[in-house]
Amino acid sequence: MKFTINRNMFLENLNNAMRAISSRTPLPILNGIKLNLTSEGLVLTGSDTNVSIEITIPANEDLQIDTVGAIILPARFFSEIVKKLPGKEFTLEVQDGLQTKITSENTEFVINGLDASAYPTLPEIPEDNSFEISGKLLRNVINETVFAVASQENRPTLNGVNFTFKDNKIKAVATDSHRLSQREVALKDDSQVDATLLIPGTSLVELARIIGENNPQVQVTPGDNQVLFTVGNLSFYTRLLEGSYPDTDRLIPTNSTTSVEFDLSELAKSLERASLLTHESRNNVVKMSLDVDNQSVKLQGDSPEIGNVEEELSFKNLQGDNLEISFNPDYLRDALRASITEGVVMNFTQPLRPFTIIPDKEEVSFVQLITPVRTY
Repeated sequence: MKFTINRNMFLENLNNAMRAISSRTPLPILNGIKLNLTSEGLVLTGSDTNVSIEITIPANEDLQIDTVGAIILPARFFSEIVKKLPGKEFTLEVQDGLQTKITSENTEFVINGLDASAYPTLPEIPEDNSFEISGKLLRNVINETVFAVASQENRPTLNGVNFTFKDNKIKAVATDSHRLSQREVALKDDSQVDATLLIPGTSLVELARIIGENNPQVQVTPGDNQVLFTVGNLSFYTRLLEGSYPDTDRLIPTNSTTSVEFDLSELAKSLERASLLTHESRNNVVKMSLDVDNQSVKLQGDSPEIGNVEEELSFKNLQGDNLEISFNPDYLRDALRASITEGVVMNFTQPLRPFTIIPDKEEVSFVQLITPVRTY
């Protein structure tokens, strides 16, 4: 096995493939990156059993193929070597046994590889039900929901975002039982997609990074317990979570007794000021007081060790009943960061019942829910 390749181009693809490699992998061989060279090109594969990434680099002026073959190289060392090579290109050659020589200009490394046949095979997913979606749209929906997935493993289904593709729209829901984020977006009119995918949040974070800002088209291929996302020359496999996702629709209030509309930027700044002190407190709670009679909204936070803060908030509209409610400011902060309109509406029912944050534009279907904190 021998080839010569443009170093920067190779390094970009190598870094993407290494996103699937974890230091906590149960199989030592998965600490390596698999290189498979055929007459058509070079395929890089990284995996941690939950996520697998396969990247194909076609034979062209940036990749000259001498002899074909396959090898597994220690991913971390190999990546560091390639980063520090002096030239614009390098040559990799597998010599006697599994020793691999890497040369660039006057620099030569020799590292030990592993037999590629020992590497786990990737799942074969039929393309019968595959469909395409805008990369920008998918990345936005991920970013608008994934922050609300659970981090504990006692309820595995809550560790992912539940995607429903149906009736020419996407519905994505994430919850950790303390908060919820639900986003609905229309697909193209000609999209005839019917699929439900419960995808781990950790996988979605990596997928969003890979999609990036280039707005590519993404091909989605659902399987029985895996789903494949194809982005250009990159194939991203992730396992699906098992189990039924809870019926979250029943958690979202259909009416409210108190409603207030804020400028998103102004509310976010006020919340940051209030949480400066609450973060020093063991409880980390802020209290919002809504006085409809006097048309005022106040935000209060305190830390027994440091002091307290109180701020009167500016708002656009306040109506309903007077209300005092306490909540974790970090949950509201995350909700505001995910919001996509310049204004938000907060709807309340009772001091100990979940409240919602929705856009100030009715045509945007995006609802976030936060459970308040009992302070007495």
